[in-house]
Amino acid sequence: MAGLALVGPDPDADVLGGINGLAKDAPRWVNHTMEYLGEYGVLAALAVLCVLAWWSVRRRAGAPAAVAGLVWAPLAAGLALLANIPIRAIVGRPRPFRDHAGLTVLVPGKTDFSFVSDHATLAMAVGAGLFLVRRSYGLIGMGLALLEGFCRIYLGVHYPTDVIGGFALGTAVVLLLAPPAQALLVPLMTRLGRSRAGRLVRAPGVPETVRTPDAEAAVEAAYAQTFAETYGERYAAQDAADGPGLPAARAALPGGKGPERDLAA
Repeated sequence: MAGLALVGPDPDADVLGGINGLAKDAPRWVNHTMEYLGEYGVLAALAVLCVLAWWSVRRRAGAPAAVAGLVWAPLAAGLALLANIPIRAIVGRPRPFRDHAGLTVLVPGKTDFSFVSDHATLAMAVGAGLFLVRRSYGLIGMGLALLEGFCRIYLGVHYPTDVIGGFALGTAVVLLLAPPAQALLVPLMTRLGRSRAGRLVRAPGVPETVRTPDAEAAVEAAYAQTFAETYGERYAAQDAADGPGLPAARAALPGGKGPERDLAA
């Protein structure tokens, strides 16, 4: 258990000691890399991922709703961090290096409480928010969140349960508040898409809404009705003028009757 001072079994500290113990024998550059990733690198990668997701979804049909989801991801992360303030104060769990000797603490100077991890909360909230918009980006975001959680334990500043609690908090805020958030953000993004700043929401030439199968069927039905109303009377008058022989001859031609033959052409 890498030198931790324990009284009785403690799985949380066992996992902490096993992961943090990797830092004792790791080269200095590895520890510096983990320090950078755990403090800034993963969060920066999530920000870049959000930008890439925005660039992608604004080029698809229904862009305002997708962009609204992307806006919700960082907003939910901020709300989750705010929710963590009273949670930390109520739980009041000290940082692991205050209670366990022998930890390799790579980020000294942490004086606040440990449960739950802000970094894990923020990272998973963004990942879950991206998953609601595009699964591919969401899976990458969640993978980065897992890396963030591992780094926080490796650095010796959080227990595993601090990280798990952060994952749960971030995911819960995203999922529970997504419906009212989308109800507010989708109309806002739709209006923004129609303004001069519309390119922030929808790339030029991209339709505003998604054409679902039901919508496609409704369009086809309306087109067929309009076609029948427009051309039905025309061919009825044509048949009356041509005499009884020509309508039968027209029907016998390849492609069927006149209106359908014109439509196929």
